[in-house]
Amino acid sequence: MARILITSALPYINGIKHLGNLAGSMLPADVYARFQRLRGHDVLYICATDEHGTPAELAAQKAGISVREYCDEQHEVQRKAGEGFTLSYDHFGRSSNPQNAALTQHFAHVLEERGLIEERVTKQVYAIEDGRFLPDRYVEGTCPHCGFEKARGDQCDNCGRLLDPVELINPYSAETGSTAIELRETAHLYLLQSKMQDEIRSWVESSDEWPQLAKSIALKWLDEGLQDRAITRDLSWGIPVAYNGKVREGFENKVFYVWFDAPVEYIGATQEWAEKIGKDDAWESWWRTDKGADDVTYVQFMGKDNVAFHTVSFPVTMIGSQEPWKLVDRLKAFNWVTWYGGKFSTSMNRGVFMDQALDLLPADYWRWYLMANAPEGSDAAFTWEGFQAAVNSDLANVLGNFVNRITKYCASKFDGVVPEGGEPGEAEAWMADELKTRMAALIEHYEAMDFRKAAAETRAIWAAGNEYLTKAEPWVKYKSDVDAAAVGVRVGLNLATLFGIIAQPFIPGASAKILDALNIPEENRNFPDGVDAEALMSALPVGMQISPPEVLFSKIEDAQIAEWTEKFGGE
Repeated sequence: MARILITSALPYINGIKHLGNLAGSMLPADVYARFQRLRGHDVLYICATDEHGTPAELAAQKAGISVREYCDEQHEVQRKAGEGFTLSYDHFGRSSNPQNAALTQHFAHVLEERGLIEERVTKQVYAIEDGRFLPDRYVEGTCPHCGFEKARGDQCDNCGRLLDPVELINPYSAETGSTAIELRETAHLYLLQSKMQDEIRSWVESSDEWPQLAKSIALKWLDEGLQDRAITRDLSWGIPVAYNGKVREGFENKVFYVWFDAPVEYIGATQEWAEKIGKDDAWESWWRTDKGADDVTYVQFMGKDNVAFHTVSFPVTMIGSQEPWKLVDRLKAFNWVTWYGGKFSTSMNRGVFMDQALDLLPADYWRWYLMANAPEGSDAAFTWEGFQAAVNSDLANVLGNFVNRITKYCASKFDGVVPEGGEPGEAEAWMADELKTRMAALIEHYEAMDFRKAAAETRAIWAAGNEYLTKAEPWVKYKSDVDAAAVGVRVGLNLATLFGIIAQPFIPGASAKILDALNIPEENRNFPDGVDAEALMSALPVGMQISPPEVLFSKIEDAQIAEWTEKFGGE
């Protein structure tokens, strides 16, 4: 039994997340966690809301409540949305909790002792009308590298370069549009990433289980040369710049930068989990290699915009501390899910959001489509027509129709019990060969975290089941040879069971309905260990009672697509 630690990039606290966020981190992490649990492994899946930074302050101000109240409300909203999509977090924490504060302050203290943090006085953008320094992403202007006119102060979305706000050409406040800004001196703590250049490159180059997308982004940063980065900001909401409970002199009105503390929350949330289960030290065996974490496989999931922080900045913190922290082993990065020519966007309210999606259809519909079209090799376009086609073809016609046909026929002709009699023939031999090949490929795709391929192979197995029924023809054979028909029904019911089992990572709700209808005990729902096709086709005991499930999937009608297109856009 392997021990597998899984984290997905933390969703930011400002509002419900859109389907692009879901598809790029939280959902694939959940699918992988479910698969590995079904293989019998010890899995810990950790996520949390990322609650610090200016956007939270501004949103709270707009709502007329304190930042803490705002974050309390939004954390609950996001928790419920995750629950609605059946995301199987072992713990969904909060970066504003005390565990993260203590860890963040600890890392800063240790890094300064190691000579990797120093205080510098620099010039930063000050909004004269607002009377405050502007956070990096609230300064916009023209990118000095590619000329993109809406580059943010921390990063250009066009060329991907990390930026400093003072580099922008013709800068202005993204919040007000005002150009009444100037550079003023302020003191901040800088993480000396440049000192870790060679060590980080060596670590990245030795990481042989990262997809090309992740590795290429990390190496691009390293090729450009790691820059020292400020890890504090002139804000009131965040983790105080303090060591051992004492605020650093001159930093009374400053906090740690959200991108310094947010990744630390992976550990902080694990501490929260340990305290929740009443085993305060249990987190150490997942994160400290001197406490047992050396046998853990750590897997991270994120969108491509988060890769650089996880492959460079956070490792600088972890490795630079010279403490025995568990580093990531496998990193799965995703491209964008696009919405009719542009990105899904929370700030611009572009696309469908998690709560809206659940108001339209059950979670499984969305889960299947987003993973069957996961943005792995390139960006993946969301279209209403593509969504309709995937649901109607894959879920309703291929899986739903198979389960419906075989269970209803068993109920009508064999009193709803697994029938005995007959001997396997050519159709069964063909199906066994299909399973031997396809089940091995399916497991391989899951292990490689190739989710599009895993979904395609899952569908192909369902489709093979439909072809088997066409070959076996139990409804035709029943007229002249009940025993021959019994073989087809018995194998069909076993295939329905298998189809429900292998669908669990993608569509857990529908899978549970299938397996409940077939009276499969919880302990018998694990993913097959190995590929014994004949055993998979004869696992159900003869005489076991089954019942047809309710309709698993309703087809999406053209009228619904027209209605949703009008409501959400997408033409």
